[in-house]
Amino acid sequence: MKQVSGRIKLDLAQFREMEAFAQFASDLDATTQKMLARGSRLTELLKQAQFSPFPVEEQVVSIFAGTRGYLDTIAIRDVVRFERELLVSIRSKNADILDSIRIDKELKKDTETKLAAAIEQFVKVFA
Repeated sequence: MKQVSGRIKLDLAQFREMEAFAQFASDLDATTQKMLARGSRLTELLKQAQFSPFPVEEQVVSIFAGTRGYLDTIAIRDVVRFERELLVSIRSKNADILDSIRIDKELKKDTETKLAAAIEQFVKVFA
């Protein structure tokens, strides 16, 4: 979890800082707009229904997708649906990835490669 979540802390800290700045700025460069868009998606990604926690391995998958930019093309209003459907897809087609994360308690290189491929495939078919 630390491997994946360390990056999200930095991304969200930068987002909060830029968000406050952006309220007073009229025009923003493309990099700042991209950072604000990713921060909004990460914030949506972290929302969970009350009394419905995710297992750690599923949290790792969700945060991995958000921090590695797989959500950048997804509309903010669709992030929760994307996460839900991604986890269903991973559970049904790539359960070995979840098992590996749960057993190893880390994201090993081969597991990371499989996870990236599975998410890329899912992004292509997500509608």
